Amino acid sequence: MNTKQHTLNEAISFSGVGLHTGKKVNLTIEPAEENHGYKFQRIDIEGQPIIPADADLVTDTQRGTTLEKNGVRVCTTEHVLAALYGMQIDNALIKLDNEELPIMDGSAYEFVNEIVRVGAKEQSADREFFEFRENQPFEILEKGVEMLAIPYDDFRITVMVDYNSEVLGTQHASMYEIKEFQDNISPCRTFVFLKELEMLAKAGLIKGGDIDNAIVLVERDNVPQEELDALAKLLGKEHYDIKIKGNTLNNVKLKFINEPARHKLLDIIGDLALVGKPIKGHILAARPGHSGNTSFAKIIKNLMKAQSKLGKQFDLSKPPLYNINDIEKMLPHRYPFLMVDKIMEITEDGIVGVKNITMNEPQFTGHFPGNPVMPGVLQIEAMAQVGGIFALSKVENPHFYSTYFMKIDNVKFKQKVIPGDTVIFELKLISPMRRGLVHMAGKAYVNSQVVMEAEMLAQVIKDRE
Repeated sequence: MNTKQHTLNEAISFSGVGLHTGKKVNLTIEPAEENHGYKFQRIDIEGQPIIPADADLVTDTQRGTTLEKNGVRVCTTEHVLAALYGMQIDNALIKLDNEELPIMDGSAYEFVNEIVRVGAKEQSADREFFEFRENQPFEILEKGVEMLAIPYDDFRITVMVDYNSEVLGTQHASMYEIKEFQDNISPCRTFVFLKELEMLAKAGLIKGGDIDNAIVLVERDNVPQEELDALAKLLGKEHYDIKIKGNTLNNVKLKFINEPARHKLLDIIGDLALVGKPIKGHILAARPGHSGNTSFAKIIKNLMKAQSKLGKQFDLSKPPLYNINDIEKMLPHRYPFLMVDKIMEITEDGIVGVKNITMNEPQFTGHFPGNPVMPGVLQIEAMAQVGGIFALSKVENPHFYSTYFMKIDNVKFKQKVIPGDTVIFELKLISPMRRGLVHMAGKAYVNSQVVMEAEMLAQVIKDRE
């Protein structure tokens, strides 16, 4: 998964009709600045009001997801949002000149193709993921909807679809990681049962529906042609030569044997994009729909708020990656200037290290006697040593190398650090390591709250044989 935010390299445009309103609509998706997220803009209304893609703004989920703010709404948002989220585009302004987004071919495929054509632009801000810390269940008993999110280090979805239909049967679909979205999920079209069409038409829906943008599943044999002609007239499609071939109208060929289940997975992605952050977790869903998806998105938003109050969590109960003996083999520092006790993890672009603050450390003899506070410069030194371990972990024979400070920027001290505190340093690369230069941004945490942050540039030099 991308760790930096991305937007589009340039704007992309589409024209089509809304699935339910049947109204013509022009859609343009423009690049947006960092931390913008997804926002819709109704350019056909005075003042061109903006509607954020936010689960709290969902007002209708009848056969699609509708967002509304101050009386202005956008409908059938899920396919465009799925395309952006699935292609890891974090920031986009979605402009349209009518209330419903174009249905295109009933999938996210055409949106994805244009995203691929123009490409994505990496931005400097980090992506801020929401990670599940424990299992989160959800169900709507009367609808048979069951959903469960469990901790996982990517965005994974498993879907089960069962509508008591002999034609559809019970279908399953899975996406193990987000990079599968483009080829395996985005082409999958929406579907409807023939028996539902009359009901939907009389409810004023699917005015823009046809056999080119939906799979129509037929569950009974020998449907009279007069019935099909009457249905075509009700839908305003008298010019269509509607026939039943096999189990679909006009012998629509499925792109995957489980295309309906894969489309339900696509819908989940689009609806969970309303959370406002990329998710790390495994979502399991049985008989999902827009109502359940968006209700679950609201639950996730509430979890996000609760977790933000708790601050960042680190698991210090697991065995460290490097203990103090390992660290001494990498760093030239020794007591009283060795300021890292253990390293919990190292990834491709980051590291987490720990420093336990005790009253026995020599700086407390003279630094505010009677009110001991860890000097800010030593906090920076401890963070730098953690960053040095990251850099040295990327070279062979690290004991032959040293790391030297070149620059420190944007240092902020949030609150004092005192004996008894456990300081956790988390650092991430700002840019890839080149020619021994290591540029990292770090935060120091005590009790899950940030106490210090800084950006550091250092150089790794081989200075021993």
